[in-house]
Amino acid sequence: MRTLKLVAVSGGLSSPSSTRLLTDRLLGAARYRLAEQEYAVDVQVVELRDLAVDIANNFVTGFPSGRLQDAIDAVTGADGVIAVTPVFTASYSGLFKSFFDLIDPAALTGTPVLIGATGGTARHSLVLDHALRPLFAYLRALVVPTAVYAASEDWGTGGDEYTEGLPTRIIRAGNEFADTVAARPARRAEDDEVVPFEKQLADLRLD
Repeated sequence: MRTLKLVAVSGGLSSPSSTRLLTDRLLGAARYRLAEQEYAVDVQVVELRDLAVDIANNFVTGFPSGRLQDAIDAVTGADGVIAVTPVFTASYSGLFKSFFDLIDPAALTGTPVLIGATGGTARHSLVLDHALRPLFAYLRALVVPTAVYAASEDWGTGGDEYTEGLPTRIIRAGNEFADTVAARPARRAEDDEVVPFEKQLADLRLD
């Protein structure tokens, strides 16, 4: 049985945090969908608040601490990434952006990513499309269509006849993300043979 590794990055600063709560709900929905498809799932949550000093020191020294490097390796080695940030001044938090600034621009190429955000008002929901999608497009990730924004008033409501409630949006996003992760080919191991581009061209000519 193929084991899929999901890594969730929570940019929440408080404890408890609505950002971490949304992260856990999205992760739970994705795990449930994959379990239905009989995949084994390995999950890890990266709490950026615990790495704040390490991230700042990395920018000053140019070297990551051991636990920061472990977090970076977890994200870049995942089959799928869930990334959730609180909204500050109509965009992602500085801590969230600083962490992803440390990710090599090619390291997430083709990796399915589910984005989410939390804020005090629904007016900030456009952060998903004007900030988060461009960030992960730059990192060449594969962002799933449904993103989830949770305002304060969304918690504990099931929506109405005109608006999907938060639980429905979480399930739909989790299903899309899980299906995308499951459809991707297995990640290539570091010791697998890499065929040079010139040889690939030669093989094509022979065909």
